[in-house]
Amino acid sequence: MGDIVILRLGHRPERDARITTHVGLTARALGAKGMLLATEDKTEAESINRVVKAWGGDFFVRTGVSYRSTMKQWKDEGGFVVHLTMYGINLPDCIDAIRTEWRSSRDLMVVVGAEKVPGDVYQIADFNVAVGNQPHSEVAALALFLDRLQEGQTLRQEFKGGELKIVPSEHGKDVRKGQ
Repeated sequence: MGDIVILRLGHRPERDARITTHVGLTARALGAKGMLLATEDKTEAESINRVVKAWGGDFFVRTGVSYRSTMKQWKDEGGFVVHLTMYGINLPDCIDAIRTEWRSSRDLMVVVGAEKVPGDVYQIADFNVAVGNQPHSEVAALALFLDRLQEGQTLRQEFKGGELKIVPSEHGKDVRKGQ
């Protein structure tokens, strides 16, 4: 299986900070290796890096990337691109083909938009995928996509190197310090 990296488009720092943080945290929790942010917002990187330090894992955040050149370079290096959009092919109709590509060790870039996505993203992407053809949350779309791609396997993954760890408990909270 290849690596998964998220490319976040259209992040408006004054408006989208919380959602972009949630995109990054969802990506991290569900198996992505990192997030590329197509704007310069160091606050987002710092916020997510604090979570990685506290809870573990190897997730990275890089800001200020050019979406077009990043997507093209990704493909030139043998990876493939999935763009999550409500205008795409419904997830159940294309997830098997995407999973086959990813399982053949091809690295996967998942593009998640915010404001209006530039038209060339639809052309550069190998798959334009909809989690339903209705307006919805990009965080929910990313979570459903990553879970379906990996068939629920990331829900039990262990994160190494963090300062905190949750021990599953039927009742109450059990958080341990110093893994």
